[in-house]
Amino acid sequence: MTFIKKTTFLILTFTIIGFAKAQRIDAKSKTILDAVTKNYKSNNNTYFKFVYGTGNGKITKTEPGIFYSAKDKYKLKIMGTEQIFDGSKIYNISAEDHEVTIAKPNGNEMMFSPLNYLETYNKDYNVNYVGKIKVNGVNADRIKLTPIKDNGIKYVYLYVNSAKNQLVKLEQFSKDNNISVIAMKDYKENQNLSADMFSFDKNQYKNYIITEL
Repeated sequence: MTFIKKTTFLILTFTIIGFAKAQRIDAKSKTILDAVTKNYKSNNNTYFKFVYGTGNGKITKTEPGIFYSAKDKYKLKIMGTEQIFDGSKIYNISAEDHEVTIAKPNGNEMMFSPLNYLETYNKDYNVNYVGKIKVNGVNADRIKLTPIKDNGIKYVYLYVNSAKNQLVKLEQFSKDNNISVIAMKDYKENQNLSADMFSFDKNQYKNYIITEL
């Protein structure tokens, strides 16, 4: 898998450095995000399609993708690449390059994924309610997350459909002027997923180069 593809795929990581500051989170934002987090965690699994956009200063490229999650496991597909997290290891599978890389998550890094910020907003960010805004026909609540540690990110906007307690959009703005956006649609929950949905079977990739980091 090329370096460019790795960094534009939804596995963007930022090494967390710097010193912690006192966290600030307003009551309205906390109420909304706590309800969204509770909703996602109460489901056996979730599924949605999304559009992933990237660019420097503005969005210049978009790609469609699919995301599945069940508790701490997930699978996503985008740009001819598939990523699986089985609860222990991350598997990046590139059909184009016939390559698989396997790695354990690093505790000093954070992963940019559709639901990551629901796990980290209440400890790693100052959180402020911005107001209502229309997103794809949804009257969404807009919430701004600003890191309390230097992690390469300037700020993040989360857009929430509070009527359904669902994320509808995420915008991440990095200090290097890069923008990453995930716009979600076709949300489903508690589906009958196959038992091996979040498993990696090495026998299916006999003609691939498999690298374990």
